[in-house]
Amino acid sequence: MSGSQNGWADLFSAENRGSAITLSAGVALYATNSYIVITILPSVVQDIGGLAWYAWNTTLYVVCSILGSALSARLMRTAGPRGSYLMATGIFIAGAAICTAAPNMPVLLLGRALQGLGGGFLFALSYAMINLLFKESLWPRAMALISAMWGIATLIGPAVGGIFAELHAWRWAFGLLLPVTSLFGLWVWRILPKAQREKQADEPLPLMQLALLTGAVLVVSAGSLSSEGLINLLGFVIAVVMILILRHREFTADVRLLPRNALRRSSPLYGLYLVMSLLIIGLGCELFVPYMLQHLHGQAPLAAGYITAAAAAGWTLSEVASSGWTGRRADNAIVCGPVILAAGLLLLLFTVPVAFGLPWLNISGVVLGLTLAGFGIGLGWPHLLTRVLQQAPEDDREKAGASITVVQSFASALGAALAGTVANFAGVSQGDTGAANAAFWMFLLFAIPAFLAVWIAWRSVKARQASGSAPEQLRRDLSQG
Repeated sequence: MSGSQNGWADLFSAENRGSAITLSAGVALYATNSYIVITILPSVVQDIGGLAWYAWNTTLYVVCSILGSALSARLMRTAGPRGSYLMATGIFIAGAAICTAAPNMPVLLLGRALQGLGGGFLFALSYAMINLLFKESLWPRAMALISAMWGIATLIGPAVGGIFAELHAWRWAFGLLLPVTSLFGLWVWRILPKAQREKQADEPLPLMQLALLTGAVLVVSAGSLSSEGLINLLGFVIAVVMILILRHREFTADVRLLPRNALRRSSPLYGLYLVMSLLIIGLGCELFVPYMLQHLHGQAPLAAGYITAAAAAGWTLSEVASSGWTGRRADNAIVCGPVILAAGLLLLLFTVPVAFGLPWLNISGVVLGLTLAGFGIGLGWPHLLTRVLQQAPEDDREKAGASITVVQSFASALGAALAGTVANFAGVSQGDTGAANAAFWMFLLFAIPAFLAVWIAWRSVKARQASGSAPEQLRRDLSQG
């Protein structure tokens, strides 16, 4: 226990405190904004319309986050720590201002895209700077601290969004972000250094891979706007083809999006990225939970927001609790996490679509299901991320840090796009019956990625245990292809 306490004390020592607060505060802005929007979206749609574009608010936000994540390393080299954070903050503020004044859904989506770009920079810069600012023994703690900001967001985001939604003043929820983000910019100016300690050479951008990655999500999202099953399926097939082309491109191109050989099946990174992606996709159905709670269970916006935030609370709880685990305990966390996620989704399958028994009992089941889902993701999350940094080749460490948010953002955007596809195809806009039908199919289908993650996580952990290799040996093997 003392070792655990010393780890957190070292992270918040006089030397590290300012950096730890800055990195975590940037992610807190990104996460809080996400929960504000999830909470107020039903009110936004009621005011300015655009229910068919409901999922696009998250899809565009996260697609642009992917671009921000991928561009973060170049921004860091060009502008330095302070300048990169200030630029990201400025873009985020511009997006919030557009959302505040948006007269219709297309303008709102433009603002969400800018928020996503700025938020993606903040998110990726936080992870990318961990290995620059902290010693390796503090990486799991720093990872857990940054991800714990999603727990802070569960307290702040639904409250802000829910209060303004119930006051029929959803625009002020976006407007409140303007002064808060400006204060964060002043803190960054005071704390972060202007230049990096070691200047690194610029590397060309992997434009083709970025186009394929974002295009795959947008194709699925475009298909989701139709209620025709053939069009939905076509969008999904095209997206799969684009991902396969991206994988081939990563092997042949001189400029890569991910660390070297990361998508080769023999690479330990391949399994880590797959598990991360499947876990995030499995929680993609969370986007529609506030809408379904309000329409199927008569919950007020504030209550629906806090109920939905139970997933992030469970994620934070398990991540902080497991961040100090090592060896077999860390391996068990990686394998057991997807099992718990699947259990949570199955519980939601029986509680969200149909109300049964006493209302408080049904809502308790929803809260428990969401908490289990988030708990399952967070249990092994810090160990998945730490192993990505450990097992990447030494000269690809910076790319590995940025890849964490690229993969997470892509999976989140794809999950939201798939949720929109299922919801629109199942008739979510056709009254309570359509909403219940959409909820049933959504939680049933989204349990599939969770079960796949169980199998892949088990295989990945067994392969690692069988090799008995230290991280340095794994990096050498990876470098040799």
